[in-house]
Amino acid sequence: MANIGRLSSTDAVVFLCDMQEKFRPNIFQFTNIVSNASRLLQACRVLSIPPILTEQYPKGLGPTVPELGAGDLTAYAKTSFTMMTEEVEKALQDLGNPKQAILCGIETHACIACTTYDLLEKGMEVHIVADAVSSRSQTDRLFALSRLKQSGAYLTTTEAVMLQLVQDARHPNFKELSCSSSLPGWTDVQTNNAKLHHAVLEDGGAIL
Repeated sequence: MANIGRLSSTDAVVFLCDMQEKFRPNIFQFTNIVSNASRLLQACRVLSIPPILTEQYPKGLGPTVPELGAGDLTAYAKTSFTMMTEEVEKALQDLGNPKQAILCGIETHACIACTTYDLLEKGMEVHIVADAVSSRSQTDRLFALSRLKQSGAYLTTTEAVMLQLVQDARHPNFKELSCSSSLPGWTDVQTNNAKLHHAVLEDGGAIL
């Protein structure tokens, strides 16, 4: 049977890539990207899906932005574009080598791309959350997503990931996840998502 990319909460890990202060002014739709990544992180906490957080040269680029809600996580510092450092490899081993990776963060054509290639070469299934990844250039972002899809990654969205992970409105955590989407600020996130999609269409591209 062909692999169709169905996500499972029992065999997944979420990668949170380099959402740091110095990137804030330069990344396309940075606030929206971080908001969506934060929603996914909250959902993964509820569903007991482990997160892995990295920071690119934090001495120069600053810490992870507080609004991600990852202050309790260990941030793996790196200088490589890939997130797959020796420390992260060890963390994956300690988690039992999960088979599925959910990727959020920046930049799509650099660290997200290099991480995706490494994970695919390891035989992992990679799900890139298109509305939770970005670059300084929208052109770089769109072409990177297209290229990564050609390489075998699945492109998805924040909402789609959350729904795939629970599968059923009778899931014991569905109500908790639904309530989290109604928290103050959720309307703003929806508005920002609409703006992101509109900007992509104006650019002559497609978000996926």
